[in-house]
Amino acid sequence: MRGILLALLFVLSLMGATQGEKTQQTPKPVLDPVYHIDISKHPRFEAKIVLKNGKEIRFCCPKSMFAFYLRPFDYPEYNIKSELDFKNLYVKDFLSGDWIKAEGALYLFGSRMVGPKGDDLIPVRNKDALNIFRLKYGGTRVLTFPDVIHKGMGLIKYLDMP
Repeated sequence: MRGILLALLFVLSLMGATQGEKTQQTPKPVLDPVYHIDISKHPRFEAKIVLKNGKEIRFCCPKSMFAFYLRPFDYPEYNIKSELDFKNLYVKDFLSGDWIKAEGALYLFGSRMVGPKGDDLIPVRNKDALNIFRLKYGGTRVLTFPDVIHKGMGLIKYLDMP
């Protein structure tokens, strides 16, 4: 009887040790501040904002980054007081996967490519990349950074419609 009890305690202690190892090995996912989606699940759509203080805010898609950029006061935990707090905005060129400045990218929507939260603004680096993307995925409208900012949250809400 005593041997069975010791064996049972041994097995239970092994189970507890392996469960502790699992929690240590699993990193906490980085969640998008707007849509609360794990960013690592959609690397081709990733976007980021670098603040003047050096902090980096990562997003699951360009649409999310623009929603944050247009309404930073909705996220008081980042302590953004004005547009001067933003240093750089980056998106990934969809075709190459390279980081490019958001201000110089072309954004396509209305294509067959859907982002992590539905219709999105697909960034490409130049007109050549835009033409290649359109041949493969289609697309109805091309916007520049100033176009997106001018259309504002109305565009973001339009893209979020079911």
